[in-house]
Amino acid sequence: MTVQWTVQALAERLGLACSGDGTVAVTRAASLESAGPDALSFFVPGTAPERLAATRAGAVIVCAEDAASAPCASLVSEQPYLQFARASQLLHPLPAVEPGIATGAVVAPDASVDDSAEVANGAIVEAGARIEAGAVIGPVSVVGANAWIGPDTRLGARTVVGDHCVLGARCIVQPGAVIGSDGFGYAHDSDGWVRIPQVGRVVIGDDVGIGANTTIDRGTSDDTVIADGVILDNQIQIAHNVRIGAGTAMAGCVGVAGSAVIGARCTIGGAAVILGHLEIVDDVHITAMSMVSKSITLAGTWSSGLPLEPNREWRRNVARFRQLDRLARRVNALEKDRTGNKP
Repeated sequence: MTVQWTVQALAERLGLACSGDGTVAVTRAASLESAGPDALSFFVPGTAPERLAATRAGAVIVCAEDAASAPCASLVSEQPYLQFARASQLLHPLPAVEPGIATGAVVAPDASVDDSAEVANGAIVEAGARIEAGAVIGPVSVVGANAWIGPDTRLGARTVVGDHCVLGARCIVQPGAVIGSDGFGYAHDSDGWVRIPQVGRVVIGDDVGIGANTTIDRGTSDDTVIADGVILDNQIQIAHNVRIGAGTAMAGCVGVAGSAVIGARCTIGGAAVILGHLEIVDDVHITAMSMVSKSITLAGTWSSGLPLEPNREWRRNVARFRQLDRLARRVNALEKDRTGNKP
C-alpha cells in the first residue's frame, strides 16, 4: 500500500520544523544513497557530509546545523534517526486488518474471537482461547487452549502460542516464533532423564516485538514473564522462568538460560549467552558474543570474549593464556621470597 505525505504534513504530525519546499510529497523511506525524489531519508550529524550533499532524496531529516547543507526539503530534529523511525511508520503502515475468520481457519466453538479481529487461512484457535479487538492471527498459526491475544496484537505466519499463554496489546510476533513451548526441565537418575512437566505460562506485556523463529519457553511452575516494550530479535532462546524487564532489547541468537532475571532498559548484543539463575540489574549493556556467568549488580557496559585477530596471533595468545596460572604462581612465589610474606 502506497501512502503519500507532504513534508509539511509530516512536520506537523511529528512536531518538527520544516525547511525548504513543504509541498514536496514522499511515499517511502530510504537511505541517502538509494533515495530518489519520492523518498524520505535522514542524516546523522558528524558523519560524512558528502553523503548528504549527494543525495537525491525528496526530503531528509537533519539536525539544525545541517539543514542549510541539505540539497532538498528537510525536517529539523536533534534526533534524526528517531524521527526517521517515526516517519517510516507513517510511510509504511502495517497492513490493514481484514476482520473475520477465513474459511480455511479452525476455531473451537467455545473460543472467543472479536468481530474486528482477523483469523487467516489455516490458523487454529483452540478451546477457550480469546482473541481481542483488532488482533491478527496469521496463516497456519496456532493459538492454544485458554490463551489470550490482546488488542491489536499481530501473529505472523506459522507462529505458535501455547496453552494458557498471554500476549498483551499491540505486540508484533514475526513468523515462526514459538511462545509457550516446554522448558528444558529434567531430573537425572541412574536410569536416565526424568521429564518435569512444565505447567507455568508465558506472560507477555504490551508493545512487545518478537522476532522470527524466536522461542520463549513456558515456566516450570511459575511463569516466564516478558514486560512491556521488550524487543527480541530473530532466533533468540528464552528459557523457562526467565523474567525480562520493561524496554530491554536483545539482538539475534541470544540465549538466556532458565530462571535468569534481566532488568529494565538493558541491551544484549547478538549471540550473547546468559547463564541460569543470575540477576542483571537495570540499564546494563552487554556486548555481542559475551558470556554472562555471574550476576551483574552495577549498571553499565559489560563485555567478555576475545576480539577477532589473525589466526597466527590468536593461536599465540591462546597458548599464552594457558600459561597464565603457572605464571601467576611464579609471581606469587617471587613476591613471597622478596618480602618473606605471602603476597
